[in-house]
Amino acid sequence: MKSRPIEHSPSLPPRHLSRRISTLAWPTLSVAAVTMAAITACGGADDSHNAALVEQGKQIFRYDTFGDEAQWTDALRMHEVISAAVDPQTALSVGLKVDSEALPAEVVKGIQDGSIDLRSPATTVALLELNAVVGIKGTVESVNGVDKLTHVGITCALCHSTVDNSFAPGIGKRLDGWPNRDLDPGLIIALSPAVDAATKAKLNAWGPGKFDPRHNVDGLSKPVVIPPAYGLDGIDSITVTGDGNEIAYWNRYVAVVEMGGLGSMVEPRLNLSVTHGTVDLVTDKLPALQAYQLSLKAPPAPRNSFDVAAAARGQLVFEGPGRCATCHSGSTFTDANERLHPVADSMAEPESPSYASRSATKLYRTSPLAGLWQHAPYFHDGSAATLDDVVRIYNTKRSLGLTSQQLADLREYLKSL
Repeated sequence: MKSRPIEHSPSLPPRHLSRRISTLAWPTLSVAAVTMAAITACGGADDSHNAALVEQGKQIFRYDTFGDEAQWTDALRMHEVISAAVDPQTALSVGLKVDSEALPAEVVKGIQDGSIDLRSPATTVALLELNAVVGIKGTVESVNGVDKLTHVGITCALCHSTVDNSFAPGIGKRLDGWPNRDLDPGLIIALSPAVDAATKAKLNAWGPGKFDPRHNVDGLSKPVVIPPAYGLDGIDSITVTGDGNEIAYWNRYVAVVEMGGLGSMVEPRLNLSVTHGTVDLVTDKLPALQAYQLSLKAPPAPRNSFDVAAAARGQLVFEGPGRCATCHSGSTFTDANERLHPVADSMAEPESPSYASRSATKLYRTSPLAGLWQHAPYFHDGSAATLDDVVRIYNTKRSLGLTSQQLADLREYLKSL
C-alpha cells in the first residue's frame, strides 16, 4: 500500500487528471513556536509577530483536526460512509461547502461541462484530496492502484465557515467566521454505522444550522444555533452562556469534547474532565487560533439591504423607548464583559430543558449584534426566524408598547448593524 504525504500547495497543477481529479492536498501544520507567552517576553507584539500568529491561526482554523480522526474515522467510521454513499450533490444537500479557490482550472471546467460526475462518491474523495471540502480533512492512499479514503477528520471551519456561492450554490470563496447555517451536523453524524437507532433519531431532529455541544456530556438533546466566530474582539464572554472568559476556553472545549481532538478539557463547574489520547495536540495551538478569530471582523450590511432613513429612526428607538441599549451597549452591542443575565431575561425562555441549566454559569450573556443581518435565525435556539420576529417578541415580552412603525424602523436599524 502506497501512502501519499499530503502537503498544502494550492498553486500546484493537478496530476493524472485523466485518471481522476488529482492531488492538491492537505497542509501539514507544524504548530511550533509562537505562543502568547513568548510574544509577551519579547516586550509586546509588533505587526510582524501579530501577522505571523494570525496566519498560523488561520491555517489551524481551516485545516487542523487536532487528531480528531480518532473519533471520526476510528469510532464513527465516517470515511466508510463518505466512500460508499456521499457524492458531491449529497454533500452539498447537507450543507457541506466547496472552496472554489482550491479547484484547479481543469476541475472547474470539468464541473462546468459535466465531465466530472457530481453523483459519484469517488468525486467527493477526489475533492477531499484536493483540499476543497471546507472543514473536512481526508487522507487518500493508493491501495492496489485504487485511491481510497482511509482517514477523515474535521476542523473548526466545518461549522464556522461558509462560502460566497460565487461559483455555484455551496461552491465559492471561503467566508471564515460565518456560521454555516446550512450545515446539518446531526444528520451527518447519524450516517455513522456506529450510532444506535435511538441516538440517530435525536440527531436527525436537530435540523440545519443547529448543534448541541452538551449532548455527549449530559445525554440531553436541545440544540442551539451555530454561532458566528467573527466580531469577537473586545468581548470576553464569547459563548451564549458566558462559560469562559476568552475564546481559547471554548476552542478547547470544542476541540476536545466535541471534535474528539487529542488533549484535555477540565470544567469543574460541570464536573467535566475529558482526556483523549496520550498526547496534547490542542493546547499549543490555542493562542494562534484565538488570534485569528479575533482578527475576523463582522461583515458590514450589504449596500441597499436596508432603508437608511428608517434605520436612523430605528436607532432612536433602540436607544430610547425600545430600551435595547440597556443591555446591547457600547461598540460591541453587549454588556457581556460586565454581567450575565438570569434565565428569565432570555427571549427564548422558558424552554425545556433550559439550555442555561446545562451550562457552567446557569446564566445567559447579551448577544453582540454586529453582523446581525447575516446570521438568521435568532436567539440561542433559533426560535426567531427573522428580525421581524425578534422585535415583535421583544415588544411583547418586555411590554414595550412600541408601534408598528417603531418596530419596522427598529428592524431596519438591526439590519444595518
